Amino acid sequence: MHIETKCIHSGGGTDTITKGLNTPIFPSSAHEYLDAEDVAYPRYFNTINQKVIVQKICELEDAEDGIIFSSGMAAISTVLLSFLKTGDHVILQDEIYGGSHAFVEMFFERFGISYSFVATSAESIESAVKPETRIIYIETPTNPLLSIVDIQEVAEIAKRNNCITVIDNTFATPIIQNPIKLGIDIVIHSGTKYLGGHSDLSCGAAVTTSNLACKIRKTAANFGGNLNALSCYILERSLKTLSVRVRQQIDNAFQIAQFLDNHSIFKKVYYPGLRTHPGHSIACDQMNGFGAMLSFELNDSNLSADGFMKKLTLIKPAVSLGGIETTICDPVRTSHAKISAETRARQGITDSLLRLSVGIENVEDLIKDIEQALEI
Repeated sequence: MHIETKCIHSGGGTDTITKGLNTPIFPSSAHEYLDAEDVAYPRYFNTINQKVIVQKICELEDAEDGIIFSSGMAAISTVLLSFLKTGDHVILQDEIYGGSHAFVEMFFERFGISYSFVATSAESIESAVKPETRIIYIETPTNPLLSIVDIQEVAEIAKRNNCITVIDNTFATPIIQNPIKLGIDIVIHSGTKYLGGHSDLSCGAAVTTSNLACKIRKTAANFGGNLNALSCYILERSLKTLSVRVRQQIDNAFQIAQFLDNHSIFKKVYYPGLRTHPGHSIACDQMNGFGAMLSFELNDSNLSADGFMKKLTLIKPAVSLGGIETTICDPVRTSHAKISAETRARQGITDSLLRLSVGIENVEDLIKDIEQALEI
């Protein structure tokens, strides 16, 4: 099946009473059981509503099994701590979501886990490998600078060094990038973003092989980051429209990126679909589209980033991303506020940087809103 068809028809539970086409909501937290091997319980990540979501995401990502979580950070922290122990080493791109960066800096030293933040390139990752390296963690495109790393090359480096690879695939979505097909072991999503897609849900997911999923699920049951039945139902509904939403968002983002890139008031535009983007050729090879996220910096002393955002009328300043509405934020005060100013400077996240999450509105209306906000 094509991925558009999988969004709608993969997964799904049976409504044996009404023969309805939607999976019923099973909100019970107490279930009868016949033996100790067949106990359904929300915190064990094995209820019907949880299972059908996992099945659908696995179909989309070409995975065998997975776990649905209550947030993206629950997925990230659980996956990492499922495979790391005292004395282990992990390699991470320096350019990753600020929450992930802060989690590593806050907890790994406490647990005796060493780590290396490296530049967004396969070469930098390979040079950081140590005998005790257990995990290589990447994100592409990165948040918020949209940098690109060669997924297949990273996967090959990991296999040569007996490391587990983990990727945050949130920005790309399974519609335009399938890392498991490129050799990655574990794919993570902050489902709060594109998978949910309507800015009304918090969830996360990790999909992988059956063997690795079993290990993650055992850790997850102790951490307790499970997703309730109603949220699973909402997520399943949203996944059915994932392909049509993302495709429209990508089309809009590409046109907006071209508009910004041709306007002198913008100092720099970060979007892998632009030929001037340093990761453009790699993105062409490993992505089926360039995503709906972009960032840019203003180049006008008379218009600050905050002033520009306040002048927008249709596009709203908001935390999070991936919804059907177009939103904007300054990473310095939002997604990357929890990391140090020194780290932000090293990554290139400036006070003038703005991140745009492009929605499904008419693109002409979005461009007109940006144009009027530029009038000084």
